[in-house]
Amino acid sequence: QVHLVESGGGSVQPGGSLRLTCTASGIIFSNFIMNWYREAPGKSRELVATISRGGNTNYADSVKDRFIISRDNTNNTTSLQMDNLKPEDTALYLCNAEFSVHTLWGRGTQVTVSS
Repeated sequence: QVHLVESGGGSVQPGGSLRLTCTASGIIFSNFIMNWYREAPGKSRELVATISRGGNTNYADSVKDRFIISRDNTNNTTSLQMDNLKPEDTALYLCNAEFSVHTLWGRGTQVTVSS
């Protein structure tokens, strides 16, 4: 059975850090491009970070130099290290896997940044 399960969300103060992890099952993980998206109240879904099968990365301008995406093909996980968090980073963070016509989504993990 195919699953993407996110973990690691929580509440932090501005300037704090969180590390999100997405664990995949039921797929050949190394074939997939992995993405992190986020949804904030009243805003459209935003692509935050992407890591290709070969490990190339791309980031939204709003998170460059603060977030780092990585992947571990041995353990079927992708992670998002988030540093210097800001209130505007508050959102539901969703893991996404893409391969050819296939796209998979997790249910998300909530990140709240407030003082």
